[in-house]
Amino acid sequence: MLEFEEYKVKLNNLKPSLVRLGEALKLDDAKRELEEKQKETEKPGFWDDLDNSQKVLKRTKQLNAKLEGYKKLEDSFDDLFTICEMAIEENDDSMLDELVTGFAKLSAMIEEMTLSTLLSGEYDSNGAILTIHAGAGGTEAQDWAQMLYRMYTRWAERHDFKCQTLDYEDGDEAGIKSATISIEGENAYGFLKSENGVHRLVRVSPFDAAGRRHTSFAAVEVMPDIPDDGQVEIRPEDIEMQACRSSGAGGQHINKTSSAVRITHLPTGIVTFCQTERSQFQNRDNAMKMLRARLMELKAQQHAEKISDIKGVQMKIEWGSQIRSYVFMPYTLAKDTRTGFENGNINAVMDGDIDGFINAFLTMNAGK
Repeated sequence: MLEFEEYKVKLNNLKPSLVRLGEALKLDDAKRELEEKQKETEKPGFWDDLDNSQKVLKRTKQLNAKLEGYKKLEDSFDDLFTICEMAIEENDDSMLDELVTGFAKLSAMIEEMTLSTLLSGEYDSNGAILTIHAGAGGTEAQDWAQMLYRMYTRWAERHDFKCQTLDYEDGDEAGIKSATISIEGENAYGFLKSENGVHRLVRVSPFDAAGRRHTSFAAVEVMPDIPDDGQVEIRPEDIEMQACRSSGAGGQHINKTSSAVRITHLPTGIVTFCQTERSQFQNRDNAMKMLRARLMELKAQQHAEKISDIKGVQMKIEWGSQIRSYVFMPYTLAKDTRTGFENGNINAVMDGDIDGFINAFLTMNAGK
């Protein structure tokens, strides 16, 4: 029964963290705001203003998620503590595995929710639009870009986030030249913004018959998913839309119809392209979503009041200033150059286990 006594102590030591988390989440304020939002939905004419009703419902969903998430932590804590007491009282060790697993899960959930309280940016609670560009190096770099694409989609799956591919350009022989994915979920942008930058790969290339070691680069760009609520002004006369045939694999339909859409924002020169959907209208909506995100990013960078203020700004990808290195040979290690956080289980990292890097970045920037 010694193990259960030890876990009882561990749970008592974990309790203050749970209490501090509740204080940081300002649960009483959240409950009051939720009541106000619910009363607002009951007012006559609430559904007449669609934009406002959508904002209210989105905020209501966020508040419910916060309150229910914390309640789930409290219930889990109580359940684990009860297991300890029952096992000690009845001298029954049959629930030890359940206790060990449950404690590890509870600790991780408290840590994750605590980190979410560090997300104070205006768009941190939004979904994310993530774009991966292969660097110079041909097939090797394009294969690396595809590995990163898989890593982020696996990360999204781990967090039960909805992941949608908005654009995907195949590589010449293998991998991808670029890809854009939309990741929908609470705080997706707040977490993934730490991934923005250049990622470096060192490995023995499977495409090199001589078995030599190669270094490859890929750039990851992360933007908040901005709803079409007027925050970004896109005038019809400022965009040029072209319908064209999709390229790459996809069967007869993708090659025979002009369903792909390319949108050019004339004042800034930003171009977005989408070909992943069969419908031209869906591709247009996705291309507009990417355009809004890019314009909002530029607006934030320049502290501009109007989009016209950022005319002429050009985006550049700078290679050689990597934020993270992934080494497969002669040793295995993924290391973040900004925080110093590292993980020697490179296969787990490439399978989406990047929370350690994200957490280290958020913690480092918490006081800034």
